[in-house]
Amino acid sequence: MDYIDKVLEKLKEWARKLVEALLGPDVQPEPEPIPIPVDDRSRRR
Repeated sequence: MDYIDKVLEKLKEWARKLVEALLGPDVQPEPEPIPIPVDDRSRRR
């Protein structure tokens, strides 16, 4: 099991380096959309 963990850790490191090389060093996560409240009570009447 230790061998598998080491291989997975290496793969994660390579993937991180690949993303940094393609997108630049500061990859920002996508901002979460702001929920917009909708008032459905007026439509039901």
